[in-house]
Amino acid sequence: MHLGGNLKLLRKLKKKSQEDISKELGLTRSTYSGYENGVAEPGIETLVGISNYYSLPLDDLIKKDFSKLKEKDWESIDKGVYADIKGQQLRILTTTVNAENEEIIEMISQKASAGYTSGYADPDYIKILPTFSLPFLSKNRKYRSFPIQGDSMPPVGPGSHVVGEFVQNWATIKSGTPCVIVTKEDGIVFKIVNNKLDSTQSFQLCSTNPLYTPYMVHVNEIIEIWKFVNYISPDLPDVKIDEGEMIQTMKQLQAEVHELKNSFIPKNKALN
Repeated sequence: MHLGGNLKLLRKLKKKSQEDISKELGLTRSTYSGYENGVAEPGIETLVGISNYYSLPLDDLIKKDFSKLKEKDWESIDKGVYADIKGQQLRILTTTVNAENEEIIEMISQKASAGYTSGYADPDYIKILPTFSLPFLSKNRKYRSFPIQGDSMPPVGPGSHVVGEFVQNWATIKSGTPCVIVTKEDGIVFKIVNNKLDSTQSFQLCSTNPLYTPYMVHVNEIIEIWKFVNYISPDLPDVKIDEGEMIQTMKQLQAEVHELKNSFIPKNKALN
């Protein structure tokens, strides 16, 4: 664990004293000093607070040796935009397989979705989920199905399930791509994603319903991203049919069929 040494380096980066940092984190100076010197260990709530304060992934803050970071990483930390956007570190993904040892699609039910942000990496949570297969999907990629709530993404309505493909490298996501994004604060959301990683290490999340305002989510708030593949819905999308236009189309088709049939009638019949 490298927490103590990392805290010292981060404090020096901000050019602040232990007294300054401890006040901003709501701690006493002696308590914070204990964390830096390795004589005390912060609880999970304090760790989360420190992680949010520096805009750093909690896992990196504890396990990574910041003394070995490159200059560009320190620049990113100083700007508050440090994150593993390319998936160079393994993103934990627990999966299930069938009798042939092939990965299958887990379906996150409406009831199970509330616990997904804490259970997504828990084998006991994943193994009780219902599963299914879609034979036309690639066997070399990982898929999962998520429930859709609300009316922000028509024609995909509430009660539908979106099947998504797991994205390891978030930098590959192109703007305008529909994705299921699992966030720490909002849980499972389905949105059109605009890639703003180069400028802010964030994604802009947009709805197809214009009544919903786009908003930004920093990558440090994101747990998983699943690129849209297809969706399953109990309802047909609303389709407006012009009766007059439909009748005209049918007449045109009938005329074309009649013309086609006539083209196969021989002009001169052979005599027996």
